[in-house]
Amino acid sequence: MMKLLFWIVVLVVAIVLGLFAAANREAVALGLWPLPFVLQLPLYLAVLGSLAAGVVLGALAAWIGGRRWRREARRRARHIALLERELDATQAQLPGAAPALPGRG
Repeated sequence: MMKLLFWIVVLVVAIVLGLFAAANREAVALGLWPLPFVLQLPLYLAVLGSLAAGVVLGALAAWIGGRRWRREARRRARHIALLERELDATQAQLPGAAPALPGRG
């Protein structure tokens, strides 16, 4: 059901973007002040390109910002693995030790 909903939303967004592109084909001049050249391109391309650049830059900023949390998760995973190995070794030394739990190791 969620896949169907996802594809319906994708279809609606694609139709809206297509209509936007068809309705905004006029050329606009884009210039960056200190640079001496001006770029002529369709309005829809300027707007959608700006949105795409914003999404990419936002994703990059979020990825860089999450560096600390990813590092902490890796550290904790290593610590958990170490503790599980110690637990297995300790249980193996006990007399009449039960076999290790499945899924660990």
